[in-house]
Amino acid sequence: MKPVKRVAAIHDLAGFGRASLTVIIPILSTMGVQVCPVPTAVLSTHTGGFKDYSFVDLTDSMENYTEHWYKLGLEFDCIYSGFLGSVRQIDIVSKFIDDFGNEDNLTVVDPVMGDNGKLYSTMSNEMIKNMKRLIKKADIITPNYTEAAFLLGKEYKTDIKESEMKQWLTELADMGPKKVIITSVPDSRNKKKTNVIAYDKENEKYWKVSCLYIPAHFPGTGDAFTSVIVGSLLQGDSLPIAMDRGVQFITACIRASYGFGYPEREGVLLERVLQNLNMPVMVSSYEILE
Repeated sequence: MKPVKRVAAIHDLAGFGRASLTVIIPILSTMGVQVCPVPTAVLSTHTGGFKDYSFVDLTDSMENYTEHWYKLGLEFDCIYSGFLGSVRQIDIVSKFIDDFGNEDNLTVVDPVMGDNGKLYSTMSNEMIKNMKRLIKKADIITPNYTEAAFLLGKEYKTDIKESEMKQWLTELADMGPKKVIITSVPDSRNKKKTNVIAYDKENEKYWKVSCLYIPAHFPGTGDAFTSVIVGSLLQGDSLPIAMDRGVQFITACIRASYGFGYPEREGVLLERVLQNLNMPVMVSSYEILE
C-alpha cells in the first residue's frame, strides 16, 4: 500500500493569482494527498481579470511527459483534470485516463470553460464539443452553472427552478459520469443564497448545499472547491459530506478575503484558511432533494 493517496492533477500553472495548480497543490497536500502535476500550460497570471498575460501551450510536451510516467508504472488513486489549453489536449487527457484509469481509482473532470454566462477568452465552441467527449470517461464532473449550461446547450438564466436543475443533473449524468456536481447555482427563492447541487446516479439521490451569497468574485474558487471534493472523497467521505466540506471551506476563504482592500483578481487568501481543512468535519448544511 502507498503511504499516502496520490493524485495526477492535469491543470495549468499560473505564476501569479491563486488558481489552478497553485491552489490545487496546497489544498490536497494539506489534506494528506500527494499531488503529481501534469501542466497543460504555463501562464504569467491566470486569465481572470488580467490582460496581456504570457501563455505557453504545453500540448507538444504532454505526451512525452505522460509516456515517461507510463514506463515507470506509476499508479494513481485519482486522475483530476481541469483547465485545458487546446482541443488536442482533450485527446491527450482521454488517453491518460485509458492508460492510468482502473476500477479502483477515481476520475474527476472539472470542465473549465467559463463563468457568469460567458466562455473564457481561450475557449471556443469546438472546446465545448470535445469536452462532451471527455466527461463521458469521468466518474465525477464539477461544472459551474455556466459550464453546465454550455455542456447541455441550455439557456443561462438566473431564475432557474430546482426541478429544472434536477433535470440538468440527470441529463449530464446520462452523458457518462456517475456523479455530477454543479456549483454557483442561483437560488430562485432566495437571491441572498447560492447553491451547490449534485446527483449520484448509482444511488439515485439528489443533494444540495446552500450558502449565503457574498458579493465578491475571486477567480480560482472553483479549483479550490473541486480539490476539497477530491481530497474529501479520498479520505473516505460520502458525496454530501464532501460537498459540505467544500462549501464550508470556500465560504471561509471568501470571508477571510472579503474585508481586505486588495484586487479580487489575485484570488482568495488561501494561506489564511488552509489549516481549516484539518479541523473536525462539521456537517451542517447538506440536504437531500426529493
